[in-house]
Amino acid sequence: MKNLTEKQKNLLLRILAAAACVIVLRLLDAYLHPWYVRLALYLVPYLIVGHDILRKAYKGIRNGQVFDENFLMTVATLGAIGVSIHDSVKGGGDEYLEAVAVMLLYQVGELFQSIAVGRSRRSISDLMDIRPDTATIEVDGELTEVDPDDVETGSCIVVRPGEKIPIDGVVIEGTSTLSTAALTGESLPRDVEPGSEVLSGCVNLSGLLKIRTTAEFEESTASKILDLVENAASRKSRSENFISAFARWYTPIVCAGALALALLPPIILALTGKDPNAASWIYRACTFLVISCPCAVVISIPLTFFAGLGGASSQGILVKGSSFLETLSKVRTVVFDKTGTITQGSFTVTGVHHSPLADEELLGYAAHVESFSSHPISVSLRKAYGLPVDREKVSEIKEISGKGVTGKVDGHTVAAGNLELMESLGISAKPCSHPGTIVYMAVDGAYAGHIVIADEIKPASKEAVAMLRSAGVKKTVMLTGDTEKAAAAVAQEAGIDEWHAQLLPGDKVDKVEALLSAGDAAGKLAFVGDGINDAPVLSRADIGIAMGALGSDAAIEAADVVLMDDDPRKIAKALRIARRCLSIVHQNITFALAVKAVCLLLGALGIANMWLAVISDVGVMILCVLNAMRALFVKNL
Repeated sequence: MKNLTEKQKNLLLRILAAAACVIVLRLLDAYLHPWYVRLALYLVPYLIVGHDILRKAYKGIRNGQVFDENFLMTVATLGAIGVSIHDSVKGGGDEYLEAVAVMLLYQVGELFQSIAVGRSRRSISDLMDIRPDTATIEVDGELTEVDPDDVETGSCIVVRPGEKIPIDGVVIEGTSTLSTAALTGESLPRDVEPGSEVLSGCVNLSGLLKIRTTAEFEESTASKILDLVENAASRKSRSENFISAFARWYTPIVCAGALALALLPPIILALTGKDPNAASWIYRACTFLVISCPCAVVISIPLTFFAGLGGASSQGILVKGSSFLETLSKVRTVVFDKTGTITQGSFTVTGVHHSPLADEELLGYAAHVESFSSHPISVSLRKAYGLPVDREKVSEIKEISGKGVTGKVDGHTVAAGNLELMESLGISAKPCSHPGTIVYMAVDGAYAGHIVIADEIKPASKEAVAMLRSAGVKKTVMLTGDTEKAAAAVAQEAGIDEWHAQLLPGDKVDKVEALLSAGDAAGKLAFVGDGINDAPVLSRADIGIAMGALGSDAAIEAADVVLMDDDPRKIAKALRIARRCLSIVHQNITFALAVKAVCLLLGALGIANMWLAVISDVGVMILCVLNAMRALFVKNL
């Protein structure tokens, strides 16, 4: 009972007390006379377990919201008691036990449903623990705990081993290992050192860290995640809207049907001179009401979506609402941005070709002559060189716009740039057919080979595309602003069906609109991007997926699904989670309505009694709730 809420514990105690009373009354059944003594004694467990249902039904009637499950259970059980009183007064048997049992078993179902909802809610509420209540700052050499809201951007905070990082920032002192499981769902820890960016919600596992904050508390990653989760429940899916409309129409219709069943047959029998047997028809009507209670459908459908959202969040996939979960389940075309989505998003030296010099020597010349530039290509050259750059060896640096750079390195004349630079210097260079950016090199007026720099494909991209196909995606497309050659190489390596290159952000929107209008989607179309410069197309697609973009306001604002890391395999997992969730929803609707239809017919014909009615109602609800909880368990999907 330790995991039960006070309300659940109270209901469980009431159920146990009522069940104990029923057992005692059955044991003493032979001594319970006259009928009003039996009635009074059986009303004790009935009121113990059902007084809140009666109170809710009364409040519903008083507030004009009559037709709900509380009203149905109240009318049905009180009707059964009334029929039993009628039979007892006439000297027949009574069925007070049926009325008590119906209310008792209904409350068992309510308890079970409450526990299931609580478990699903806890899987999401656990996210609340990722945002600490305090932050530690250093003032005059003393550590002081303050409210994170009071920490300004650019402040220095201290995070000790075992503590959660409260605010996004950059490590300025210390080394440690961070657990990112609460954010990404991955158990593999991450090493950080001075200069490393860190996100709020990560747990510091080892060393003391000093972090300079780069955001305010409410704008940090953990706060953004919680805002997404808290607002997700407000976005209902079509299935949930269907259930709401269904309940509004269904309940008055079955109440009218029960009333007709109680009144019309006795009237018709009386007019034809036959025994109307009104008590029997009222009993049938009460049974009809118990069977008709739509708990299984009304409870299990929202619960399934809630569990699906919780299961997805536990795997580092934040879906903004059940409506997007439903759309995600119908995706048949996935359109990717290239940089940062399919590729690493950073330039890397991938080869050195046709050089008479050793690779390290040529990279050294390139790194030194490019050492005064902050361009990503220059950074990648220095990184590939791997040794400190001695700028004292560098002189006479001259940048030639659109072509490259020249200068002297340790007394040698060095030129680094494109083919046009080589031609302008009268140097014959060998063209390169490899995809990527080519840096042609000349040393002392002679061609010295070329360096290939490319944005490497992520190791998981090819597997991710294959996983999407196995998940039912019919078409994959890549859109990029890169060159045709580079786009073709990446798309072919990843196994993507179609690609379009040299596109501006607006061009990407046009391409997605063309795919949608041409009917290529064959279902819904999802766009996957890094969430920064892809905000327009993320908004235009049927569903936008921002990948590894927690630091971007544009991602969270524009995307419908946010992946907590940059692993493209999570896209296929998100689709499988959504499809499993919708499959469970359809299973529950079909099963519950089919059983209801059969049992309603049996009840109207007088074949089903109260016991079958309660099994039909509570039993189906328990089975549907159990089925709904499967949406939580998605780790191995």
